[in-house]
Amino acid sequence: MLITGITLLTRKSTVHESDSRFFTKKDLYVKTRRNEFRCFMQNSNIEKIKTWFVLSRPPFHTVGILPFILGTLLAYKINSVFSLEIFLLGVSGVILIMLSTYHSGEYFDYQGDVISNRLHDNQFAGGTRILPHGKISPKVPFWTSIVTLILAGIIGVILQFVLKTGPYTLLLGCLGAFPGFFYSTKPVRLVQRGVGEIFIGFCYGWLPVASSYYIQTGVIHPVVHWMTIPIALTIFNVIFLNEYPDYEADKSTGKKNLLYRIGKKNGEFLYVAFSLLASAAVIASPFFGIAFKIVYLYLPVLTISLFIVVMMLRGKYEDKKMLEKLCGLNIAVNLGTSLVYILVYI
Repeated sequence: MLITGITLLTRKSTVHESDSRFFTKKDLYVKTRRNEFRCFMQNSNIEKIKTWFVLSRPPFHTVGILPFILGTLLAYKINSVFSLEIFLLGVSGVILIMLSTYHSGEYFDYQGDVISNRLHDNQFAGGTRILPHGKISPKVPFWTSIVTLILAGIIGVILQFVLKTGPYTLLLGCLGAFPGFFYSTKPVRLVQRGVGEIFIGFCYGWLPVASSYYIQTGVIHPVVHWMTIPIALTIFNVIFLNEYPDYEADKSTGKKNLLYRIGKKNGEFLYVAFSLLASAAVIASPFFGIAFKIVYLYLPVLTISLFIVVMMLRGKYEDKKMLEKLCGLNIAVNLGTSLVYILVYI
């Protein structure tokens, strides 16, 4: 009996140990799968964030934000006026308008971007490549472009009617919002009518400086008009030079932008002329009441600008790698021009 009891206890112990090992392996399996799923979701969310980040082009927002900061700084220095609430709402409206512009461009330039994606990998042209790579549905940027435009309009209403920033607040906002949205959006599509680049020069040059000054003070100081000339000319050149890598794709899709209409060779001279005019305007700024230190602060930007001019005159835009470098330096010239004016008033 004793032996039998011991045998039974041994068998039960063995069974329990076996069950314990079985459940431990099962739990380990479930835990492993759960961790794999969690990692997948984390990676998926990270990938979505990266996709939205690239689609929204945050680095390119600086070309609108810096001039807006400049106008706000001028209002503070000249009129001793600054409202943080107005500034934050205003810059949010600018960002939303730029998001609307970029997202509508992704949707309506899809066909050309697919071709550009096959011809070159220039990071400054051919869109973000999010849609050609199939990372999100083309409908997404279409609807987000509309939503962000509406949100920008709501901010404009708050600024004008709640914060009383002036009767022309909404008008100034619309002068930026609608050309931006319809730059690529059909049927207007300013980009293929040969005037899109001019609207960009206005919307990223004079408008953000004048608008930010106006919503702080209710007026626009004459100095704004002069200092926005080189900013407008350099952002025009940014858009214009970025059309060079897409030249073949634009011809294939009938996107009749300014470069398409005048050709690369004539475009070379137009770029050089606008670049030299922008530099001359900055150097002449002291004659219009701007501190003379603008001249030596501008020297590094002038050096980069003249380098691009020389490369353009030598036809280096035909070299894809060099062209990509020139496009990057071109943006630096625009940002540097805005930054130099900001530094003068700090």
